[in-house]
Amino acid sequence: MSDLNKIICSFGTHCTYRMTGIVSYNMQEPKVFLAANLRLLRQRKKLSQQELANVLNLTRSKINALERGHIKAPPPEDFINIAGYFNISVDNLVKIDLTAMSEQAVKQLESGNDGFTTGRNLRILHISTDSDNRENIAYVPVKAKAGYPTGFNDPEYIAGLPKFNFPVLPDGKTFRMFPTEGDSMLPIPEGSDIIAFYVQDWRSLKPATLGIVALHGDQELVFKQITIEGDEVLLESLNTAYEPYKVKLSDVLEIWQYYSFHSRIVPKKASDLGEISKSLSDLKRDVKAIQSKLDNG
Repeated sequence: MSDLNKIICSFGTHCTYRMTGIVSYNMQEPKVFLAANLRLLRQRKKLSQQELANVLNLTRSKINALERGHIKAPPPEDFINIAGYFNISVDNLVKIDLTAMSEQAVKQLESGNDGFTTGRNLRILHISTDSDNRENIAYVPVKAKAGYPTGFNDPEYIAGLPKFNFPVLPDGKTFRMFPTEGDSMLPIPEGSDIIAFYVQDWRSLKPATLGIVALHGDQELVFKQITIEGDEVLLESLNTAYEPYKVKLSDVLEIWQYYSFHSRIVPKKASDLGEISKSLSDLKRDVKAIQSKLDNG
């Protein structure tokens, strides 16, 4: 637990700051993308190695060595000068694979918008622990749901949430419980509580991964199937009566991957759900046909 710095929050609860990102939780060696990123950024400006060397007051041979990854530990001033010239943070220069991002996303990073780092940027995840230093599961009740987009990174907000322990959850992950509303995720019953674990690298998610997405503004929290598509996120319901939609990646605050749901409602038989879904789909098709006739009429 050496990566945790404990403070005492209100309500007599231990509130913990966990640094996530370049130092992973299991202490694996982080990937460094300086070489590929430097080459990409230079080529985007249509500069030769010599021209860039002149601007940065370095030798062409050093630029070449940096781009080939032959210099494993450049001095700090090199990081600062390179990042400053390309108008990008040192954090993103080193930790983000810019070659895997679209031109628009790179431009967003250059403009100072870190929303496109897709969860890889160094961030503080506020958690709480019990008296034995075990992580609590924070529960975000319906009445606190609206405040989550502004309070998710506030230790006082997290400290004020109800907390509990669940002994069967796997170690090494941070879990939270979120409420759901509506029938868009049937066959998961309406009003179910979702236990999900924090996702640091959003690009690691497989298409149609179930999870909770925290969004900017009044979009609050949504429980959907999540697919990362370039600079956007496709959000799909399990209930096919609901249309899928997309949000900008820059609007995403956090992603929590589904682990289990808890409900007092016994799910209906699959056959009943199938009939309901078919009826809704048929109704939806009929409404579209009527609308089309009206539009052409």
